[in-house]
Amino acid sequence: MGFYCVTFKKQLDNLWKFAKGDIMTYTEKEISYADYVRLRESVNWNNFYKEQTEKCLKNTLYSIEVIDDNTIIGMGRLIGDGMYYMMVDIIVEPGYQGQGIGSNIVNKLIEYVYKETPVGGRSSIQLIAEKGKESFYEKLGFKFIPHEFCGSAMRKVIRK
Repeated sequence: MGFYCVTFKKQLDNLWKFAKGDIMTYTEKEISYADYVRLRESVNWNNFYKEQTEKCLKNTLYSIEVIDDNTIIGMGRLIGDGMYYMMVDIIVEPGYQGQGIGSNIVNKLIEYVYKETPVGGRSSIQLIAEKGKESFYEKLGFKFIPHEFCGSAMRKVIRK
């Protein structure tokens, strides 16, 4: 079976589970190295050096795992200092995409920031969208940069 057939079959299976009332579990938990690597590979993202990855996972401020049939099928992480936050590694396995799981992950991360922001305070959440996924984040209230208040977003990658 080709990749698209397998993905379509998973989507049908997932819709059947939903129709029967089976619900996926969203858990606030540190993501394991093995699950992190597997999920990144499921969407064809490159992985990082193992020790670097283990350290970043340990230093994650807040993370969400999505579990179906005892398997982690999605994740999202927040890094930040209490005023500025960055959403990273928002991943849903391809066979589960299009069912609102990614939106639920992002909304749970936003809820965390909302709860942590003091009355009278403000917080800022940034992210770098995967190419072609910008409209997904726009629907969830994120704005393109630059806009009337900010200049262009920039990044620098360091390789050794």
